[in-house]
Amino acid sequence: MQSKFRHSIIRFGAVTGLLIPLTLSACMKSSTEPTVAPKEERALIRFVASEYSTETKPLLEKLVKEFELKNPLIDVELQVANWDILDGIYTTMISKNQPPDLLNTNVYAHFAQDGHLNNFREIVSPELANKLYPNLLEMDRINETQYALPYVATVRQLYYNKELFRKAGITAPPQTWSELKEAARKIKATGEADGFGVDLTDNETHAYLSYVFYGSGGTWTKDGKWTINSPANVEGLTFLKELFDQGLTDPEPTITTRDEKQRILGNGELGMMISGNYFSTVVPKEFPKLNWGVGPIPVKDGTPPITFGVHDVLVSFKTDHTNKEALSKFLDFLYDDSNYEEMVKREGFLPVTTTVGARLSTDDENMKSSLEALSKAKFYPVQEPSWQAVLDYARKMGDAVLYEHTTPQAALDKLQHFAESKSGR
Repeated sequence: MQSKFRHSIIRFGAVTGLLIPLTLSACMKSSTEPTVAPKEERALIRFVASEYSTETKPLLEKLVKEFELKNPLIDVELQVANWDILDGIYTTMISKNQPPDLLNTNVYAHFAQDGHLNNFREIVSPELANKLYPNLLEMDRINETQYALPYVATVRQLYYNKELFRKAGITAPPQTWSELKEAARKIKATGEADGFGVDLTDNETHAYLSYVFYGSGGTWTKDGKWTINSPANVEGLTFLKELFDQGLTDPEPTITTRDEKQRILGNGELGMMISGNYFSTVVPKEFPKLNWGVGPIPVKDGTPPITFGVHDVLVSFKTDHTNKEALSKFLDFLYDDSNYEEMVKREGFLPVTTTVGARLSTDDENMKSSLEALSKAKFYPVQEPSWQAVLDYARKMGDAVLYEHTTPQAALDKLQHFAESKSGR
């Protein structure tokens, strides 16, 4: 028994001796194999934003910095550009095959037609999509593809210097063209100021054309066709020319910009002009003693009142580094209620989100009425792919009509022909 037991121990020891090297070998192998950590992929967002005021750049720089701190794997390259050079900047980027991932602009349909844009339905979170105003979202959609997102909005109205109105004996803002002409004449007669500010500079010619087109019962398009040279539109542009020819406008409609005219009004040298909601934020800040008022856009006598709205958008270009998840995170941060509310309040815009709109309307009756007006407003034909080209072609129309003796009919005939040639209809 003893020898048998001893023999068993020896056999067990031999087996154990075989197991130990195998175990050590396995341990050594696992300890020497390098552990590869998953690679952290960085995302890049090139964001080109338009400069609305001196507030724009610091506001966006602060927002981008906070976003990058919370999202260290996402880099946001921010470029803020004045509207006068914005087109040139993004056009150059596109020509170099380095388009912006996000662009803040006022046109989009031609980019969509050329296949350059991402579909925001594949990017935007459900939470953000649900709080954007539906009527604005619809304007930024073509054939159910969401090519753009509303970013900021305004309603255009007539702003006037109450002190000049008092001196001229004007008791209420004009609501019709005949009242506008008479008010401008009375202000001019005081010898202290020009009557009505008309902006036919590069960035606003299409705005003033819209005021008199819609104000005369006309339109830019109808049933999918351009109606630029309709009798109503010709009558509207003729009215603007008559005001200028009779000395009832500011002396340089094609030179002084909207921002410059606002300062001239604030300084007491202009009686009235059409501008956006930002007037009430920007101008009183620079001219705190200004006593100003607001009224509707004057329309042709016998024509129903109009509301005209403008909204700027964000578009996302297809790039070689498009990261939809990163874009979605940045958009959520950009439109976050606290961030977005701060921006629209400081810039003087109307919000495009229902959450911020509802909150600001609670405290401000003017905001409430402006948002109601925005829901019923007429807008530029931004869904037309040739709108950008038409807008560009119209930029010099003011010089042609006011100084070069081109009749309103001839000028609008040329613009109509150009629009049809660009759109094929």
